[in-house]
Amino acid sequence: MRFMVIVKATKETEAGILPTTEEFAAMGRFNEELVRAGMMEAGEGLHPTAKGARIDFSQGEARVKRGPFDLSGDLAAGFWMLKAGSLDEVIEHMKRAPFPSGQIEIRQVYAAEDFGEAFTPELCEQEERLRAQGSQS
Repeated sequence: MRFMVIVKATKETEAGILPTTEEFAAMGRFNEELVRAGMMEAGEGLHPTAKGARIDFSQGEARVKRGPFDLSGDLAAGFWMLKAGSLDEVIEHMKRAPFPSGQIEIRQVYAAEDFGEAFTPELCEQEERLRAQGSQS
């Protein structure tokens, strides 16, 4: 199973305050643990929402709004993509993340078999082909 771990934004991350050298080092050690456990596929920090945009879709139209956005529980400051056997396994590892404060959210990523009959073999094949092409870029 794959899981996305979403690091929630804080006043500091939205202000563009970067971690200290010590905090970067602690996160590097934590990421090494995830790699050694065979879990980590990716992990990145995100720029503040002032450098981003949102696109709202309604009635076939797209409306763009550029950041910054109000600090709320739905803003992300970073993420990990992890492979694990269960949600509990991810929780156990993420409880050791070197955050002095803040919040993370853990969500399972859909797999092809989760979609049922609507995700036909042809659509599955197309998805696999596009992923393979994307990884070559």
